[in-house]
Amino acid sequence: MRFTAFLFISALLPALALGQSTQQQCLLSSLKVCAVHVLQDEGGIIASPARTRPKDFLWIVPFGVATGFALDYDAHAMRSLGVDQQRQDHFETVSNVGGLYVPYAASGAGYFIADFTHNDLLRETAVLSAEAMVDATILNQGLKYAIDRQDPQQGDGTGRFWPHGTKTWPDGQSMPSEHAMNVWAFAHVVATQYNSPVTKAVVYSLASTVSVSRILAREHFPSDVLVGSVFGYLIGGYVEHHRSREVGRLSFSSVSTPNGRGLQLSYNFAR
Repeated sequence: MRFTAFLFISALLPALALGQSTQQQCLLSSLKVCAVHVLQDEGGIIASPARTRPKDFLWIVPFGVATGFALDYDAHAMRSLGVDQQRQDHFETVSNVGGLYVPYAASGAGYFIADFTHNDLLRETAVLSAEAMVDATILNQGLKYAIDRQDPQQGDGTGRFWPHGTKTWPDGQSMPSEHAMNVWAFAHVVATQYNSPVTKAVVYSLASTVSVSRILAREHFPSDVLVGSVFGYLIGGYVEHHRSREVGRLSFSSVSTPNGRGLQLSYNFAR
């Protein structure tokens, strides 16, 4: 439930300093702003290891250990899974639909619906989720070429890193999983913006389904999906934290009213 109060003031008030709420918005009418946001995000994400705090090791260490175990288990997992072309085609379709088509379609549809209904929260969610997915895609491509790992259907099927050195680079782009990074970035933004159990269940179930499907389709090893999922989740959180115009449960936005332009102050009890 949202409690909304209207403060009728001059058209200049929305330009006053209100912390993050005054930052330029990424909209279809201001794509240059979107590009700047993405570049700023990429810089901040790449530089984030330099800002590591002691408490961050509470998740970094378990993540590192889990990745190590996954790497050791990868080849065995693929051998146990076996080859079934029908199954692989089925889960390839599932992962493509859930990891690429649905998130981007949801962001696009959400933007136009929000524009039509003047729903600021929905529009912000659509924009931030799209930004997060673009950030994830750019970072993913750089990591893939740097890690240069063969996927389960290449080479001897063990997922070798830099199998031939620099002679035939790039030999593989298995780590991290792009689909996993993409859908988890999307899911984290949506789940944070609409902080309800139902929303979280839907978007995180989608992300989990896509992640598992990439393994069942023999497109990625378990460790590829694990790394992609964690990185995607972190990217979604980074974008939502740095780009959301909401401060806690409060949000501010410019509105049109019968008496002129004004500022809408909203309180979201569900957050």
